[in-house]
Order: sequence, then structure tokens, then C-alpha cells
Amino acid sequence: MKGIDIHQQLVDLLTAGQARFRVMEHEAMGKCEAVSEIRGTQLSQGAKALVCKVKGNGVKQVVSAVLGADLQADLSLLAQHLGGTKASLASPAEVDELTRCVFGAIPPFSFHPSLRLVADPLLFERHDEIAFNAGLLEKSIIMDTADYLRLAKPTQIAFHRAASTSASQETAPQ
Repeated sequence: MKGIDIHQQLVDLLTAGQARFRVMEHEAMGKCEAVSEIRGTQLSQGAKALVCKVKGNGVKQVVSAVLGADLQADLSLLAQHLGGTKASLASPAEVDELTRCVFGAIPPFSFHPSLRLVADPLLFERHDEIAFNAGLLEKSIIMDTADYLRLAKPTQIAFHRAASTSASQETAPQ
């Protein structure tokens, strides 16, 4: 997988799939709020991808878990939905190996055969378009939600933390 330009791979996939999308170049940002402002999108349109390891009950898998940038992941709920007993964020080295993207620029797609793609359906219920860093911190893609679902084909699992809970189990820009 070394040497693959994930940004170009995304653009090629979306173009070949006749997706409605646009690429936006901007200053590299590390916070969801800042990049949403630059894009001119709502924070809840941002699709952040967290690379997680799910274990227990004979389950051992790595997933790219996608949810709205305004939400927090409930990793215990994610593990439960996938048949495991616990989930944790992958290390930066594991993220690099599985995504070939810098931390914070992981798109809501999987190009690695060992990385299962799951997504929280709330992201798609709220907006006609989603936005995400496209393999690089300084490039974003804003695309039609229906086209995303058609091309990425994520397994949809509700795993966002309920609003009444305050503690965060993850922090990753997207």
C-alpha cells in the first residue's frame, strides 16, 4: 500500500462512481470546528473516521468507525454491536498502516482489506451532503450523502454517545 495517493484514489473512485462531489483546498486544520467553518459546512456534516480495534468473545477486528464530527463515539456500544466486549482506538502506527493517511485526515472510506467500514446512521439522516478530510489535512471533499452510501457501502451501526453523557472516549479531528 506504500506510495498510494489516498486523495487521488478517493477522487478516482468518486469520479468513476459518478458521485456528486467537490474538492476544496484549505489551510491544514486540526480541529473539527475550524475546518467546518472553512468549508462553510455545519459541524454535524463532518464525517470523522476513527480506526478502532474490537476484541472479545472470539472477535478480533479493526474497523474504521465513521460518525458526525459533532458526536462522541461510545466504543463500548460499538464493540457490543460487532459482537466484541471492548473497543479501543488504534495506535498512530496502526492507523498509518491501515489508512496511509495522517491522523485527522482519514476519509470515511476503507481501501485496506483488513479495515471494516462501519458508520453511525445519524450522520446520513441529518444532511444531504457530508464533508471530510480527503486523505490530506489541507484537502476536503464535500459529497452527496446518497452517493457516499452507494459507493462506500458502510455497515450502519448506531454507536454515538447519548447527549446526556459527558465523558469522551475519543478525540480525533476530522
